[in-house]
Amino acid sequence: MNLYPSDDYSIDHSISSIELAKRCSRAPSVVMNAERLGAMHQTRISFVRTLLRKIDKEKWTLKTYLWDLDDNGYGQVIYRLQTDEHVYHLVVFCNELADDERNDRVIAQKWDVTFGLVYGEIGQELLDKLKANVPLQEAGRNSNMVMVLARANKSMRVFEHIVSSLATGQQPDLEVLAQVGYILRTTAVYGNGKFGIYDFEPLNHSEDFNQSFRAQMCAVYLLREFSLDWVDYLAHKRGGDKAVTLHPDIKRYLGIGNATGLGMAPYLINHPCIVDQWLTTREQALQATLVNEINSKKLAYFSSLLSRAIEHFSQIVTINEPQVLRNETVVKELTLLQNNLLTMVKDHQTWADFLQAHKDLSYESQEVIISCLMELYPEEVDAFEEDINADESLSLPKAKTINDLLALLESRYQWAINIDFDEPDNSYWFWYRSIDKEEPRMGVRGQEPGADRELSLDIARQVNRLYQAVKQAPAEQLITEFVLKQPKYRAITRRVWTLGNKSMGDIQMNVLQKDTLPIHLLRCKLSMFGATKFDPRSDRWVRVTLFQGAPLFDEVHSDEWLFPLLPTLPLTPVPTPTLTPALAAAEANGSLPTTEEL
Repeated sequence: MNLYPSDDYSIDHSISSIELAKRCSRAPSVVMNAERLGAMHQTRISFVRTLLRKIDKEKWTLKTYLWDLDDNGYGQVIYRLQTDEHVYHLVVFCNELADDERNDRVIAQKWDVTFGLVYGEIGQELLDKLKANVPLQEAGRNSNMVMVLARANKSMRVFEHIVSSLATGQQPDLEVLAQVGYILRTTAVYGNGKFGIYDFEPLNHSEDFNQSFRAQMCAVYLLREFSLDWVDYLAHKRGGDKAVTLHPDIKRYLGIGNATGLGMAPYLINHPCIVDQWLTTREQALQATLVNEINSKKLAYFSSLLSRAIEHFSQIVTINEPQVLRNETVVKELTLLQNNLLTMVKDHQTWADFLQAHKDLSYESQEVIISCLMELYPEEVDAFEEDINADESLSLPKAKTINDLLALLESRYQWAINIDFDEPDNSYWFWYRSIDKEEPRMGVRGQEPGADRELSLDIARQVNRLYQAVKQAPAEQLITEFVLKQPKYRAITRRVWTLGNKSMGDIQMNVLQKDTLPIHLLRCKLSMFGATKFDPRSDRWVRVTLFQGAPLFDEVHSDEWLFPLLPTLPLTPVPTPTLTPALAAAEANGSLPTTEEL
């Protein structure tokens, strides 16, 4: 693992830590390796973490604006979010759903919960329009004031267990909660103008939501608040005076679930500049940590985070055998590291030396170490948190020659030009979009129909073909002249030139290869979101939780909350209020304002 391919950072002490970190980074062949990307974890600059720090620093407030549910929990709820800049509302519709109608697929037509994060004030007329359209999701005609449109289903096992336990005055069984980790599981969270809702372009000028996916993450965080209020409300409706509210430690442990499949994979391939920006920023934030010398205080903190990670991986429940083995390896490797930590660090001056010395650990363990290290120097890592958005334009140079293009291909795309595409296993799969399921799918080339409608995700093969063609072109020919004469190479040439001149560039993965694991792509994006508890259901889809272990809104803070753990028993006694927050809000509700009153 080449940690420092560029300058010797230890010589120049006159530059800032940010500039220092930007000069020192691991090689793209290390960072953009697909298997390593498939082992990533949440860090301080994951989107859920940066959102909660922003909420804390700017003292955003949240209150229940409308609580209009019947005794079975069906109806509508509105939360009002106030920031320094503006006001927003989370509007939630709870629907009765038969068990056989509960479907996580994109093609589902009904859900337990549908919701939207709405820009601005909510009056009765807008609420009526939202009520008529948000539950329809893609089929609705939603207001362009809806910033996020989403839906979720209950985890029936956890939902019923929590409500019935609380109704009888008992806290739920933690072992049951550990099996799942959430009450509601989102099945789609739409933003960025999709289906006619609020576009990202105006949000780009918003101080609140000017980062990619921040509005979506906020909507999911507020949905978590609703899910916790919801079970408290139903328990009190069912149990009356016998009921208790969910213990705060358990509330913190519960996140929002998400099931993600192949639909996410094309995003990473079709938005390479964004992926490069995410991974470049993450790498720079890591380097800002690694350049520091190891001292006893930071070592003790690192040790405590390692201990938590070991316990976290011991508690994860998954039926996926490869993931079970990876988790067991993490526990074994990190326990050994933990036991010998004081001895090991004596040989290393900086955290860079320490990480380099553990390059032979499994990718999963290395990535856990990286997540822990990035907690040690928050003032330096957090400086990179706003550097996430990217210009997605791809361009061709005006005065560069074929020689320049060849040099770039041979320096940055060896991973693609070395693949033998005459070998059938290297083009085994083709990707297509299923009309019936409305989702990307993989078909076996030559065995299944659809290859004639193959999606253009074969970047490695396109690069390989470009390289073969470029080698036949005159060395001094301009690149622009080359693509003018052979326009079929224009798009891949533009991509190669743009990404080849960026810090990290393309993900180094041939998605057509027989043994390719699309879950690596899903894991990369989900870890940038800040997901935890990766539970693969196959090599093509995975269940995760968002905001598991996160502080609740009324106690939100900027400290770390890495690797969530089951609450410690016995639970700390807390006074049980006569009314849950939701019930108290319901009693205080009045009618919504009309358009004239807003």
